[in-house]
Amino acid sequence: MGFWEDKKVFITGATGILGSWLTKELVNKGANVTILMRDWVPKSEIILTGLINKVNIVQGCLEDYATIERCLNEYEIDSLFHLGAQTIVGTANRNPLSTFESNIKGTWNILEATRRNELIKRIVVASSDKAYGTHEKLPYKENAKLMGLHPYDASKSCADILAQAYAHTYGMPIAITRCGNIYGGGDLNFNRIIPGTIKSLIFNQRPIIRSDGKYIRDYIFVKDIVDAYLLLAEKLKTKNVRGEAFNFGTEKPISVIELVKIIIKISKKNKIKPIILNKAKGEIKKQYLCTEKARSILLWKPKYSLEEGLRHTYKWYEWFFSLS
Repeated sequence: MGFWEDKKVFITGATGILGSWLTKELVNKGANVTILMRDWVPKSEIILTGLINKVNIVQGCLEDYATIERCLNEYEIDSLFHLGAQTIVGTANRNPLSTFESNIKGTWNILEATRRNELIKRIVVASSDKAYGTHEKLPYKENAKLMGLHPYDASKSCADILAQAYAHTYGMPIAITRCGNIYGGGDLNFNRIIPGTIKSLIFNQRPIIRSDGKYIRDYIFVKDIVDAYLLLAEKLKTKNVRGEAFNFGTEKPISVIELVKIIIKISKKNKIKPIILNKAKGEIKKQYLCTEKARSILLWKPKYSLEEGLRHTYKWYEWFFSLS
């Protein structure tokens, strides 16, 4: 019998890229999965593949404490993955209050509801590399200060600190993930560089780069992150895991323009050149992670190279757009 067989798992953010792949893996491993769904997104991976018919659905939002508390109690949840958030930087800059409501209040609602529930055995809270803010010294290590200065980054810094506070004050079984930029099939936010570039190329259009193309990021394939989340949750009883934050990335940062060139190469549409707008605002110029802690304590490392992951991703979007 596997670790996740018959576990009662609650996932927020299950219609997003990471949430849908994590849900799929947990269902495949025999878990009884319940998801919190605010909006019906018919083109999301979880709905397109019919996975939605294999999970329990609670209609509601993170900002509604009563709904979360009811769900945890009625479905007798023992494991929780909190991925739900407003994740788009531009949206956060335009409307910070709704981002703060979702990302900060939503997180304290999850933490408080789990604190009051004796059945919960493991909680994984999704933070982000954005929570670190801008640092002169890179790569980020887990002991670096959390100092997000833009709305989205600040919301993740706050959510991260809240999770640490609940873990250390109440001894709760919480671990925190800080991941690089996650990519893979199922990301419908086409203003992000990878799905946006792939969509443009599939339709023979020039990809648009909002920045000057020199921004540095750490991109990691979604299946590698799913493995990381499950491994982290499984090891939450361990002293050096409980209450800790872990970075997950490839340790191979790359510029946006170089990333786009790789995707163009995969598409075999080498005559198409990107449009560089150089208009990005409110974004950190260089972000990448040190994953030594995850490698040494969890014995985790990514399985997919960037090009391999992008090839899988490109094929997913070819299938996705063939449906319409």
